[in-house]
Amino acid sequence: MKKPEYFLLRPEVEKAYGYSHAVKIGNCIKISGAVSMDDEENPTAIGDLEKQMKNCYSDLEKILEHYGCTFNDVVMENIFTTNMPWFLEKSAYRSEIYTKQFPTGTWIGVKELAMPEFIIEIELEVYKSE
Repeated sequence: MKKPEYFLLRPEVEKAYGYSHAVKIGNCIKISGAVSMDDEENPTAIGDLEKQMKNCYSDLEKILEHYGCTFNDVVMENIFTTNMPWFLEKSAYRSEIYTKQFPTGTWIGVKELAMPEFIIEIELEVYKSE
C-alpha cells in the first residue's frame, strides 16, 4: 500500500484551520476546496464571483503542477457557492479550464463558506496515470 503524500499550498493558513490542501495516495489526488485568498489569509476579489473563480482555479493549478498534473487529469470537481444564479451566469468560464472534457462533479448552493467574503469554493479529485 502506498503512503499518503501531503501538500500544503499555504502552510500557515492550513495549520491554523486544520487541513491539508492536497493528499496523493497512489494515482489518486484529493484537493481541498480552493477559495479566493492571498498568502496572508485575506479574502481577495471581494464581491466579484468571476474573479474569485479564476483565483480558485489559479491555486488549484499550482497544486496540480506540484503533482505533475493538469486540469485534463481532473475526474471530479465539486463547486460550492453562496450565489448559484450568479455562478450559473459565469460557469461557461470553465470551458477555458477544461479544454478536453469536463470532469464529473456537483454544484452546491450553500448559505455560507469559511469567510463571509467567499462566494465560491472549488474542490477536485484527480487521477494521475503513470
